[in-house]
Amino acid sequence: MKKLKVLIVDDSAVVRKVLTEAMASDPSIEVVGIAANGKIALAKIPVLAPDLITLDVEMPEMDGLETLSEIRKLYPTLPVIMFSTLTDRGTQITVDALALGANDYLAKPCNTGSLGATVKAIQDELIPKIKVFCKRSCPLTITTTRSDSAPASGYRLSPGVGQKPSPSGLPSRIVDASPGNPSAAWPTKPASRAFTNPSSRIDAIVIGTSTGGPNALTKVLPLLPADLPVPILIVQHMPPVFTARLAERLDQLSKLSVVEAAEGMPVLPGRAYLAPGDYHMSLQRLGTQIKIKLNQDAPENSCRPAVDVLFRSAIQTWGGNLLAVVLTGMGQDGMKGSEMIRETGGTILAQDEASSVVWGMPGAVSRAGLAHEVLPLADVPAALGRYVRQGRPASSLQTLGVSNT
Repeated sequence: MKKLKVLIVDDSAVVRKVLTEAMASDPSIEVVGIAANGKIALAKIPVLAPDLITLDVEMPEMDGLETLSEIRKLYPTLPVIMFSTLTDRGTQITVDALALGANDYLAKPCNTGSLGATVKAIQDELIPKIKVFCKRSCPLTITTTRSDSAPASGYRLSPGVGQKPSPSGLPSRIVDASPGNPSAAWPTKPASRAFTNPSSRIDAIVIGTSTGGPNALTKVLPLLPADLPVPILIVQHMPPVFTARLAERLDQLSKLSVVEAAEGMPVLPGRAYLAPGDYHMSLQRLGTQIKIKLNQDAPENSCRPAVDVLFRSAIQTWGGNLLAVVLTGMGQDGMKGSEMIRETGGTILAQDEASSVVWGMPGAVSRAGLAHEVLPLADVPAALGRYVRQGRPASSLQTLGVSNT
């Protein structure tokens, strides 16, 4: 069996050793090289032909962002997982790296209590990501002539040579092959199911996403108007600090206000609320006012925040007047919540496989026959506008700056 080849790029000898030890526990993975900075890594890539790179954020001579930028120019589809510290600077650079095309990230464990616990924490998170992003049948291809008919898999070395970009602008999609997820065998046509007819009026939008989500959100939220007549509530699987930096970035890019949710924060139209890392986000109605509620109850679907928690609470708050959107991500978080929303008359949209980085979460919703529409990411913003316009008089939409055509 051919092993998955990983190149570790990190200026810390200790971190390189820990990562090597963590990956050595899996017989299907081989660390084929290490590099103390990006300059060394770039020299080693054509020699070692790794299937994936783990890339430190802060390094001397050539840091993570500079290295990633060069990797994306030379090897457009080579999977890169950022390895970041939980600091303001580290998380901000990581969010920037995701925007530059990093496939995913991993927060360096802290306060684990022992080296063994640190290695175990890395194993639990990193190894499944490596297996999702690596394809064993995709060796490094070196080419010096243009080929637009290149296969969708693999990666290339050549200035100006590479895959055609996906319609979404995201990295090439990966079917979620994590344990317990038979997505590769999912039917293309979802099963027929009987549900309550969808509501004609949308009072809130709820979004769930994971791997690939930060980039996906930057393709959706900036295209929505500042005076959107409904609130948006978002669960993106991310640790603390990362969600705050992501909310700041989305707010800078978007016309509507995007904030990291806080306890007791009022939920208002024209605002998007991102669940903070390590906290489930739910809602509480107090008279005519709706407020954010946060808790650290047990994880669901191995996640906190969990999409299902938000979706359930949204049903209790708005009933069937909901539009739920499930975007790219590993696992199946959001499927049970989507089923409940659909049963109460809400509307479900799922991102399609071709534009998803990982077709796990939206694939689960699609496979279960829960989605009213399965859409390319580029079509999601227009679909949100279309559903929000339903049940609202044209005159009110004009004053809100939302087209009714």
